[in-house]
Amino acid sequence: QVELAESGGGLVQPGGSLTLSCTTSGFTLDYYDIAWFRQAPGKEREEREGISCISARDDATYVADSVKGRFTISRDKGKKTVFLQMNSLNPGDTAVYYCATDILPHCYSDSTLNYMDFEKWGQGTQVTVSS
Repeated sequence: QVELAESGGGLVQPGGSLTLSCTTSGFTLDYYDIAWFRQAPGKEREEREGISCISARDDATYVADSVKGRFTISRDKGKKTVFLQMNSLNPGDTAVYYCATDILPHCYSDSTLNYMDFEKWGQGTQVTVSS
């Protein structure tokens, strides 16, 4: 059974850093793209913003313009975990962060992420950036 579990969220001051983890089970990262989305306060599920992903086929990554230069995605296949390193956080980054996957490939370095393309989701982890 495909499962994903996010961890690492919390309260951080503006300018601070956090590293989120997406621990996977029931499938191998060799064949499944992993994406990170976030849902800001007051936004609906359908408005989740795709912020980054890593491709299973060629390790290509995508990073949304809103976080480019601040967020980095990586993975440890042995630990079956994908990480999202977040630096220079600001209050606008406050959201629930989700990792997601799908049986079909949806991660390309030059293509934005679509919430509707991903079938499997974790439960989310809250990130709050505030002084």
